[in-house]
Amino acid sequence: MAEHTLDARNLNCPLPILRAKKALKDLPRGDVLVVHATDPGAVKDFEAFCRSTGNELVESKTEGNEFVFRIRHTA
Repeated sequence: MAEHTLDARNLNCPLPILRAKKALKDLPRGDVLVVHATDPGAVKDFEAFCRSTGNELVESKTEGNEFVFRIRHTA
């Protein structure tokens, strides 16, 4: 399993989710996408996105003014 990074900083809703959806589509199952975002709405958006798509939200944390999400591609 590999980790891949997506820089979604300075993008507003819905762009972080749309870019993550596109990136996950190309990843093998089991790989992890690490998303870096600055939009405060991304926290709830990624929780809802993972619930609705079946992907696993492994981690959601805040680092300063940045939000970091680790999503395992399981869907």
